[in-house]
Amino acid sequence: MMKSITLKTPHFIIALLLGVCAHLAQAQQLIPAPPQLAATAYLLIDANTGEVLVENNADERVPPASLTKMMTSYIVSSEVGRGNVSPLDMVNISVRAWKMGGSKMFVREGTQVSVEDLLRGVIIQSGNDASVALAEHIAGSEEGFADVMNQQAAILGMSNTAYRNATGWPAEGHYTSARDLAVLARAIINDYPEHYAIYAEEAFTYNNIEQLNRNRLLFLDKSIDGLKTGHTEEAGYCLVASGVKSGMRLISVVLGTRSEKARAAESQKLLSYGFRYYETHQAFRAGQLIANQRVWGGQAQEVSIGVEQGLALTIPRRGQERLKQEIVINEVIEAPVEKGQSLGQLSLSLDGKTVAEIPLVALEAVEPAGFFARLWDSIKLFVLNLFV
Repeated sequence: MMKSITLKTPHFIIALLLGVCAHLAQAQQLIPAPPQLAATAYLLIDANTGEVLVENNADERVPPASLTKMMTSYIVSSEVGRGNVSPLDMVNISVRAWKMGGSKMFVREGTQVSVEDLLRGVIIQSGNDASVALAEHIAGSEEGFADVMNQQAAILGMSNTAYRNATGWPAEGHYTSARDLAVLARAIINDYPEHYAIYAEEAFTYNNIEQLNRNRLLFLDKSIDGLKTGHTEEAGYCLVASGVKSGMRLISVVLGTRSEKARAAESQKLLSYGFRYYETHQAFRAGQLIANQRVWGGQAQEVSIGVEQGLALTIPRRGQERLKQEIVINEVIEAPVEKGQSLGQLSLSLDGKTVAEIPLVALEAVEPAGFFARLWDSIKLFVLNLFV
């Protein structure tokens, strides 16, 4: 028999309706179309996951101007990291470096400058003279350094990039793409965080000449901590920027805008869109336990099963509340079991769409038991299978 329930107060109905409306609003999670930028090419990615949030002409080959110096600084950081170069090493300034035009650190020919100061001259002051001096110090010549740059670009998977010099001075066959610059920016941030901190410095003084960082976003938004500007007549005004909000790091690449002000404003549009509508969700940490499963014929009765590597996802804000996981583990696991052995799979879906599939592995090894223990487990397993 069905019982009827009488609601004694209208406040209950109001609360219920409000709850339903809130649930529906949460379920929809409306995200507007990405902003359209006044730029030749642009890209926005989650630096943690590599997920692309916005892109336009991201693989088009374009002149990189001083964004070239991102690779110059990356190679210097790499040489320091390997112990081949010390930040305190003194670099001889050649006539060629001293004579470089464009943006300058204002080093003088015949003097010596430390690698550390030159690196700041490249990153903060965008010094062409500093770039050439470092290139000659590391590779013997700027041409030799350009060859190293191209090798490093290939290692990083920058398939639409070719370098002819260390500065970004216009040259035939010198090009890159928005996607490749995002790859490089991500490598700078992740591989050499101690040197990445230099990109956030607002000014640098050398030879009694103070120059401000050309990245305007550093002065407009404290969440921004890098990276690099570039400009030539052919390339237009360009900016690769990065920042962190609520644990999410984004990288934006904006190429070919009309002015310094425009490259900052267009970059802000991209970054604001990403931070407003998306988040980085750490779904699992490396080695996280998911389940314990029976092991037959083993010295241990169970094996710990989990994820070998951490998993981060780029999802709509508050989307983690709608994430669903499906776990499939092998029904019968028999010893021996090796650590890292695949024993199943975990799938994550959001609003009915699969967003990740990762293997589940043994977090520990299980050695086989003695002969009689294995024989007894075999008998029990045989009997169980009769009733399946």
